[in-house]
Amino acid sequence: MDFRLSDEEEAFQAAVRRFGDKVLRPHEREIDTEGRIPAEVLRAMADLGLLAMPVPAEYGGMGASAVLTELAAEEIGRGDFSMATAVFFLLEAGWGYVLSRHGTEEAKREVLPPVCAGQAFLGVATTEPTGGSDLANLRTRSHRDGGAFVLHGEKAFVSGVEEAKTLGGGHLTLAKSATGGFDLLYVPTRTDGISTQRFHNMGRMGISTGGLTYQDARVPAKYLLGTEGHGFGCAMEGFTVARTFVSAACIGAAERALETGMAYIRERKAFGQPLGKFEGIQFELVDLWTQVEAVKWQCRRAAWLLDSYTLKGDDSHRSEVDRAVASVKLTAPPVAFECVKRVMMWFGAAGYTKDVGLELGFRGIMSYLVGAEGGLNIMRIILGRELLGKEFVPYK
Repeated sequence: MDFRLSDEEEAFQAAVRRFGDKVLRPHEREIDTEGRIPAEVLRAMADLGLLAMPVPAEYGGMGASAVLTELAAEEIGRGDFSMATAVFFLLEAGWGYVLSRHGTEEAKREVLPPVCAGQAFLGVATTEPTGGSDLANLRTRSHRDGGAFVLHGEKAFVSGVEEAKTLGGGHLTLAKSATGGFDLLYVPTRTDGISTQRFHNMGRMGISTGGLTYQDARVPAKYLLGTEGHGFGCAMEGFTVARTFVSAACIGAAERALETGMAYIRERKAFGQPLGKFEGIQFELVDLWTQVEAVKWQCRRAAWLLDSYTLKGDDSHRSEVDRAVASVKLTAPPVAFECVKRVMMWFGAAGYTKDVGLELGFRGIMSYLVGAEGGLNIMRIILGRELLGKEFVPYK
């Protein structure tokens, strides 16, 4: 087993790190305070091929592997500590992949090129006001009416509602099908019968979060992914991919927090010596670094499994993939959050200020603890199911 990156992968990672240092870091406070990712940042991402990376080249992407996309997610999480750019990135990557794999040829050629060029937004809409993780009990309904599907219902805590209106684009939307299953449909936000609402989060300010309401919203049948009534599996495949990139972004943010902290404890003196000489801080640093290093390779393995099986359409190792992805999504956000919290405490009162900047990561990473892309207890349920068997799932 070879853990080394190829020369091409190392060169690409270095290029994305330069992008993070020269483009994202200078804009991250603006992204947070202005509540948007500047157009020039999206253009720069598109120029590097960072938007919807796994999408095949014929639709405007670079056909990137999951490992290459995971490397980019790490560097974007490191570059924009607020996590807003990472959210934009992973949504395009995960759900662009799903559309490229399961969408109709007409929809792929229409939707994906502008997404890859940073000229349109693509996200996912599954969560509803009555719950986020219990997807089997969705209340949003779809039924076929000639050459279209008609949607009724409501989605909540959806990322990118404003971006899909201003840039153009939409969300892959999961709804209960009239056939008794589930439909996964690409739904342009500017469709008649759709209204939006913006929520006000504590972090990730550079990408909007809000709600979508569908009242007799007609969506052309060309926007159906997969086959009618069988969209649930497509959606779960998307979450598997996106959760891997979420975890990678958290790793990048954790590494930046530790780098910030190490620079500080080398220089800051107390009682006549650098803080880094005090074992209470030095040992804490070592423990945090070890946890981050472990979860990084856990994440790299999850991406390798996606490349080996999921992205090839091979479902023969589904349980192994699910275990790897759920375990890293369960581990990476808490580890990253703990890193940021502890480093803030090393800084003392200064760590509580916006001048140091650690609060950006503190607020942004929290979103992945409370449920974005699947709550931590849902990851535990997935792991319990895979370890003990489906008969031990605590709900039906």
